[in-house]
This record gives sequence, C-alpha cells and structure tokens, in this order.
Amino acid sequence: MTILAYIAISLDGYIADNDGKVDWLNEIPNPEQSDYGFADFIESIDAIVMGANTFRVVQSFGVWPYQKPVFVVSNSIQTIPDGYENRISLVRGDLSQILKDLQQSGYNRLYVDGGSLIKNCLTSRILDELILTHIPILLGDGIPLFPKSSHPIQLEHQQTEVVGIGLVKSHYRINHASKLA
Repeated sequence: MTILAYIAISLDGYIADNDGKVDWLNEIPNPEQSDYGFADFIESIDAIVMGANTFRVVQSFGVWPYQKPVFVVSNSIQTIPDGYENRISLVRGDLSQILKDLQQSGYNRLYVDGGSLIKNCLTSRILDELILTHIPILLGDGIPLFPKSSHPIQLEHQQTEVVGIGLVKSHYRINHASKLA
C-alpha cells in the first residue's frame, strides 16, 4: 500500500489561515486555468481519505470534484449529509487501522487529504510520498502543515517543477529507514 499526500502550502509553511480558510489560494493568478497536474495525480490513486474539516471545505465548493471513492475520517460527522450518499463513506477509529481495512478492500494507492490526517501520517511514519506546491505568499500565521517532532523525518527528493506563475511543486518520498527511528 502507498499513502500519498498532495497539498498546497504557503512559503512560511501554512496550509490555511487561523480560521481554517484557504481563500488565499484564490488570489494566485492562473492564466492557463491549469490544475498543475492534479487530475493526473487523482487518476493515479485508488481512493481519497480526507478529514472532516477538509470535507467541509470541499463541500463549500458547491460542485463535488471527485469521481474516486472518498472516505471521510470523522468522529464529528454522524451521518452522511444529504446529496453525498453516493459520494462519500464515513469511517471512524484509528487511522492506521482504517488504512489497513481499505487496503484489504482492494485500495492500494491512497491519497490522504487534510492537515490533521497528513500530520498524523507523518508522525505515525506511514506516509510514503509527499507532493507540496509552494504558493508564493507569506501568511505570517495560520495552521502549519508540519508537526513538531522529536524525531527527524528524512525525505528523498524526486523532482521539482515550476508551475503557473511562480508556484513550485516538489515531490518527495519518505525515507523508510527514518520510519523506524
């Protein structure tokens, strides 16, 4: 099983402002109306595992963007909202066990989406790949992506490309040897 994360981040390391909003992403000009490779990434995965806060943000878009199975990890959402019955499944419990259960169900490339889930995967040492798109903005404060840790996590750089107007997308593999530390 491969666990992947693909996320935008400010240059100073934040994924959202203090209120959990990502409006600042809309301020970036996109003259090509490109998705910067996100559709190709989505085609490469079997399913999406997202946190409740991320689900609420995606819900606010008004249009459901995913054709792949989506599993929302939540203890706060008790029932699937109207209109999402065929779009999401709610899952609860230990993230490692959720991922193992999904693998047993035939999902082998899982995209984890949401700051809390990504942090959990990093600190649990179960994340295999991390794709970061650095947005040329300094938020100054907000919700950081990276957790504080007493154990360094080494990444192996795979590739970096400049996309759009000054966005830098870097792909890393997590050094599995550091997972054992």
